[in-house]
Amino acid sequence: MRILIAYTSLSGNTRDVARLVRARCEERLHHVSWIETDIQGLDAAGPDPHHDLYVLGAWTDNGGRTPPEMKRFIVQLVEAVGKPPRVAVFGTGETQWGEEYYCGAVRRIAAFFDTRLPTLEIEQMPHGDRDTRTIRRWTDEVLAIAGAARAPTRRTPHHEDAARAIS
Repeated sequence: MRILIAYTSLSGNTRDVARLVRARCEERLHHVSWIETDIQGLDAAGPDPHHDLYVLGAWTDNGGRTPPEMKRFIVQLVEAVGKPPRVAVFGTGETQWGEEYYCGAVRRIAAFFDTRLPTLEIEQMPHGDRDTRTIRRWTDEVLAIAGAARAPTRRTPHHEDAARAIS
């Protein structure tokens, strides 16, 4: 699959998660385009912005908001390809600011794209083996669902003569 990973990171926590997601995608032999929305736009993905899967990552800004860099990127993405059917969202946040705000950007982005793929929320930064395993499992699940969604369906003939079923 062609996968675009775009993220914004304030302190480096979301970048660390993005790196783990990227590594897992590449381990699975997927082609990954990488965009740091703090300094790059959609054009960094190359001449064709269409991908099979878009993985977006963000920290959560003031009051559970999406950072402006990610909002800008989302506008570029929607203008270029519309709302893609396969968008997975991950992010980092801090519960100390209140559960209602924790990873609010993840929830807002997922709601905007009306994604059916699972989201991933990490408290502050990825800590040790437990979070690494969680990120790998999430990435594997996203890849499996997205891969199944794009696989062509085989048509079962309703006749013994397959040529007649195609008509």
